[in-house]
Amino acid sequence: MTVRVRFAPSPTGMFHVGSARSALHNWVVAKQSGGTFVLRIEDTDASRNHPRWVDGIVRAMEWLGIDGDGYEGPYFQSSYAGEHTKAAQQLFDAGKAYYCDCTRETLEQRTGNKYGGYDGFCRDRGLGPGDGHALRFRTPDEGVTIVKDLVRGEPTFENNLIEDFVIARGDGSAVFLLANVVDDITMEITQVIRAEEHLPNTPKQQMLWEALGHTPPVWAHVPIIVNEKRQKLSKRRDKVALEMYRDEGFLAEAMRNYLMLLGWAPAGDREIVPWSVVEEEFSLADVNPSPAFFDVKKLTAFNGEYIRALPVEQFIERCRPWLTGPFVDAEEKGETGFGITPPPWAPEAYDPAVFAAVAELAQTRIALLAEIVSYVDFFFLDAPVVDEAAWAKADLTLLPDVIAAYSEVDWNAEALKESLLAVGEQRGLKLGKAQAPVRVAVTGRSVGLPLFESLEVLGRERTLDRLRAAVARA
Repeated sequence: MTVRVRFAPSPTGMFHVGSARSALHNWVVAKQSGGTFVLRIEDTDASRNHPRWVDGIVRAMEWLGIDGDGYEGPYFQSSYAGEHTKAAQQLFDAGKAYYCDCTRETLEQRTGNKYGGYDGFCRDRGLGPGDGHALRFRTPDEGVTIVKDLVRGEPTFENNLIEDFVIARGDGSAVFLLANVVDDITMEITQVIRAEEHLPNTPKQQMLWEALGHTPPVWAHVPIIVNEKRQKLSKRRDKVALEMYRDEGFLAEAMRNYLMLLGWAPAGDREIVPWSVVEEEFSLADVNPSPAFFDVKKLTAFNGEYIRALPVEQFIERCRPWLTGPFVDAEEKGETGFGITPPPWAPEAYDPAVFAAVAELAQTRIALLAEIVSYVDFFFLDAPVVDEAAWAKADLTLLPDVIAAYSEVDWNAEALKESLLAVGEQRGLKLGKAQAPVRVAVTGRSVGLPLFESLEVLGRERTLDRLRAAVARA
């Protein structure tokens, strides 16, 4: 049997990192088996959907590397409304569903509890379709529903504890439970791999699969992702948008690697592994069902490792969007808030040759590609952006002597270092103390790229101009 998996997000907002992990789980299972990955957009909630979120999902998937051979979509759930209606009618005609005109208020009056479940009042009333008549599935009164789950074993649900649930609204439109099942049947999905939060719906969906005359898919419910307080990641409280991480300069391969480790690990003590290893070793049976901690600090450290492992030519290319664009200004970001912000220099001031000269020095120091701007901005600005706290601590009285020495010295990193060392020794200063005011005057900051290599690239005249400006400001 050909494996067909699907990822079915709703286009109602940013792309959650938990959704990204579910997508990757489906993708790797499809790749391992030579099967098919289907992207289905569940867009039936018209009040919350927007095309920009669909575009965001597609771009996020491409960024993660989910495309090419074995990829289908995106398909849209709204396109299958006719199939949903047919399935609802089939269940009604077979006596497996019935119409109900109970309102929430009348149900509360009968049960005396606004949180009570449906009491089966309309099961045998023989109602037909009509305004305000919802279609309910007739849940078996006895027995159990066993969900065979590759991650969780065989969760068992007592049928008499599952109420007769609604499968179509009063206007005839299918609710999520039915639409989801019908779409999976229509698309011949063989495995449903999704987040643990969907497990309570699974016995109902399994009943629908069987009632419609089909064998249910293989289920796998992967663990929820939690923050450092062991709370489920929430977009209202936590940083969860994949687009935000992308725009900060996380590498797709680092993000893929880290997300796959949330609940699973490759053999041995390895954590940083190429995708080829993931494809070879990943198994849903090895996924730990316990909640997985999304550790941003660890992800950042991962990203730094991946950045440092890049060939310098690739590093230069990966940095390019933060240095030359395409950029997104505040107005263009709009409601999504996503996009790379332009750097503080004018576009014509950027010199790719200058960046190439210092790229290898910067590569060992950054953990996020967006950090590159603050490391190299002083090369492309007329005057550096000054860290006032660093300026206040700097002993600028040394600078006139440095100006005199640097006016004559050979302009290379080693000679610049030796010259400043000599100036410092005249005042009883070690090199670290002597270079601090020079760094602040030239770069505006107290930390950054190696100073003397930076001065060599910046050039004599620009360096002396900044030293003189610092003396004047002091």
